Amino acid sequence: MIHPPFRANWIRSAPPVKLFLADGAYDGEPTVRALIERLGSEIKVTIPLTENPILSTDAAQNPSARDRHIVDIAAHGRMAWRTSSDYNQRSRGETSMGRWKAVIGPKLKARSFENQKTEAKIGVRILSRMTGLGRPNFERFARNPSRVGRGPCLR
Repeated sequence: MIHPPFRANWIRSAPPVKLFLADGAYDGEPTVRALIERLGSEIKVTIPLTENPILSTDAAQNPSARDRHIVDIAAHGRMAWRTSSDYNQRSRGETSMGRWKAVIGPKLKARSFENQKTEAKIGVRILSRMTGLGRPNFERFARNPSRVGRGPCLR
């Protein structure tokens, strides 16, 4: 939860939000209206639907993003919707935040907003470095066609 004095600074200094991903607890028009009101009409809202979603009353004339998601899920299935709507990015974000909390800690230690930004940048660099060290590096090499079928190639 962002504390009220911090929220105003965060909104002023943050870049424009283009995509909002949330879990099913936020499904509904009040959430979408609040996001559009605060962040603008250009935002793409992706929230998974409840078990038995119902189209809005004016879905035929003026379908909302939620109505389009309902139709897309009905036509192609929930797994295809997750891929087409970029909802799978949410699990990557949750994994990254879990990694942050395990390695860096659950909260920032700095008091001032400027120092918190610096602390966050340092944390991101640490996690990026750790992720890069743990990732395998694959190199492609050509196989010598004259050695095919002659057993292992010892060098």
